[in-house]
Amino acid sequence: MIDKIKEYIAEVEDFKAKSKEEIEAFRIKFSGKKGLINDFFAEFKNIANDQKKEFGQAINALKNAAEQKVKELKDEIESQEEEKGIYGDLTRPGEPIEIGARHPISLVKNKIVDIFSRIGFNVSEGPEIEDDWHNFTALNLPEYHPARDMQDTFFIQTDPDILLRTHTSSVQVRYMENKKPPIRTISPGRVYRNEAISARSHCFFHQVEGLYIDKGVSFADLKQTLQYFTTEMFGKSKIRLRPSYFPFTEPSAEVDVYWGLETETDYRMTKGTGWLEIMGCGMVDPNVLKNCGIDPEEYSGFAFGMGIDRIALLQYGISDIRMLSENDLRFLEQFKSAF
Repeated sequence: MIDKIKEYIAEVEDFKAKSKEEIEAFRIKFSGKKGLINDFFAEFKNIANDQKKEFGQAINALKNAAEQKVKELKDEIESQEEEKGIYGDLTRPGEPIEIGARHPISLVKNKIVDIFSRIGFNVSEGPEIEDDWHNFTALNLPEYHPARDMQDTFFIQTDPDILLRTHTSSVQVRYMENKKPPIRTISPGRVYRNEAISARSHCFFHQVEGLYIDKGVSFADLKQTLQYFTTEMFGKSKIRLRPSYFPFTEPSAEVDVYWGLETETDYRMTKGTGWLEIMGCGMVDPNVLKNCGIDPEEYSGFAFGMGIDRIALLQYGISDIRMLSENDLRFLEQFKSAF
């Protein structure tokens, strides 16, 4: 009988459980009212007197071992449940990591910067809250100049000399004031104009403007630079320059790229002509060079500017410019695969 008890002690020591149900079944088997330990105690009266001491010690050893095992297993199960309560089910697969997406404005801006960086243009930036000199006067737009009406401006009420910049040409003025030619820079950034918000226009949008100043710069250099850009950006190599007017360039031109008439969308975007206007450009007016401390007798240069938002609409087939600023995740998630 004692040998049988020792076998049960070994069984208790080797027992393992994965659930509370298994632990409870184990407890009932050994410590329940009809369990093995009570059965052994019931046999105690039938044991010879000279074996009772050893038999009693064996039963107590079995009882203690069973109770200790139940306690250890319960503590272990409760510890696992506590971990799950804090960290969740550690056996489940991890939560998927959502892949972020660049904004279409950022995608287009980065591509433009990359294209011009290949031909030596660096990036310059400036304040969005600007003064009248850098935004207008230095750019050949003195006070009461009629061309100021081309840009409906947000002025600061407490100081009429302070405004929200209407173009990133103000960055170019600051750059020319602080750098000596040769200058080759592009200035991307957000600009503001007091315009009605619609599917085609907004009160704030994004521009990138370029400036190249050196000795002997000609209109032919401007055309070849823009030819390179349109080929790299759109895959379209055919452009045309139409005479235009900008106060800070002379001569000035609007740049059209031949988009083609292959689809119904092409007809709609180009109004059936196949040509699409993408930017304005021209040779920097000598007065602008003088205002920025550069000798127009020694240096010449060209400038160009385009709307990043409009190019984004073209590149991604977006029908409403307001979608670019509404932060709708359903819209932004479409650009996860873009770089």
